[in-house]
Amino acid sequence: MIAFGPVPSRRLGRSLGVNNIPDKVCSYACIYCQIGKTLRMELERRPFYEPELIFEEVKKKVEEAHRRGERIDYITFVPDGEPTLDINLGREVELLRELGIKLAALINASLIWREDVREDLLKLDFVSLKVDAVSKPLWRKVDRPHKSLNLEKLLEGMLEFRRAFKGTLVTETMLVDGVEYGNEFERIAEFLRELKPDKAYIAIPTRPPAESWVKPAPEAVINRAFQTFAEALGERHVEYLIGYEGNTFAFTGNVEEDLLSITAVHPMREEAVREFLRKADADWSVVERLLETKKLIELEYNGRKFYMRRLKSRE
Repeated sequence: MIAFGPVPSRRLGRSLGVNNIPDKVCSYACIYCQIGKTLRMELERRPFYEPELIFEEVKKKVEEAHRRGERIDYITFVPDGEPTLDINLGREVELLRELGIKLAALINASLIWREDVREDLLKLDFVSLKVDAVSKPLWRKVDRPHKSLNLEKLLEGMLEFRRAFKGTLVTETMLVDGVEYGNEFERIAEFLRELKPDKAYIAIPTRPPAESWVKPAPEAVINRAFQTFAEALGERHVEYLIGYEGNTFAFTGNVEEDLLSITAVHPMREEAVREFLRKADADWSVVERLLETKKLIELEYNGRKFYMRRLKSRE
């Protein structure tokens, strides 16, 4: 599914997702990834889908959503891999501009040292950069990057992008239990002070992660990160991204197709699925059928049930 949603986003309001990378081609193999394990570790940009196909798929979803009175705040590149690996990203952004909706991308920033990647990203209204660590050992432990990546070049690329970008820039730092952070928060805060993001988000895994041992960091660790970042940036520039985004998923017509397209990129909590089915005037037998046919899987995380489209990365 290339286009999905709109789904509730804690950063972007109502976001229509663009899945421009197949499951799961990435430059990182993050321990907490909600999509699952990285199947193809890549660093070279290449084409995946025709830009015109992406435009048509997104346009169709936008029209369906508008027909049903669904609001869309952003069209967001948030695929089953790293969006900047797509060499056609810039062209896709240009085409999607025609729809008159703000454009965003949530990226891991691994390729931002490349000038062509920065040029593509400058065309967006909103960019989120992953800043899980600024020291190599922790970066390698948590994000498990492609062996050819250079952390210094990557951090410098973020600063260079910031100097040119006129849109909204945010960062996301994922905090995981069992990781020894030491003075890493101070080091990240120092980098953020130079980067000057509009908002530095502190996140925890809220959906089933790639590695089953991964759990959210304790409250004390999250609070320490918040206080450290706030000291560097000012409190209004730091925010938790640890709450639940709500159950307001959109229904655009075909209940099974919509459920599978959303859960391919965005695992849904049980209560969100029930609310979705209620809006679609459907019952739980839809989920049972998708589970029986092995199109959907049930996962448990932190005592809650989640539903996700069956992907190779979860097998």
